Amino acid sequence: MGPELVVSFDQLLESDGIVVIYDGECPFCQGYVRLLRLREAVGKVELVDARKHSDVVAAASSRGFDLNRTMLVLHRKTIHVGSDAMTYLSLLSSKSGVLNRAVAFLFSNKRTSRLFYPAFRLARGVVLRLLGRKPL
Repeated sequence: MGPELVVSFDQLLESDGIVVIYDGECPFCQGYVRLLRLREAVGKVELVDARKHSDVVAAASSRGFDLNRTMLVLHRKTIHVGSDAMTYLSLLSSKSGVLNRAVAFLFSNKRTSRLFYPAFRLARGVVLRLLGRKPL
């Protein structure tokens, strides 16, 4: 996943690439960020495991974002949240491979993404509890 970050949330927001802030202990989140072929499609991608960067979690929280309930995508000085983040990533990622096409089908449309995102969020919460993982 790359070296540890030593930058602030504001610096991440100013990044010239895409920054994905996600829960690194969530099997769904891990699988999703591995599945995406963003580097093929857009180049520089920074994956930020919120579990390893409490400063990023605190900065996101101070802006009103609860990383226990959502993921964030920062790109071109814009913050994409939750289902909108997944839609944004789906539209940017490579469509090669069966799984990427399936994810694109589910999340490239905002309406469909908003429909499925709460179910994925609920499943994430259940799985984290079953695995004994604490909230961020």
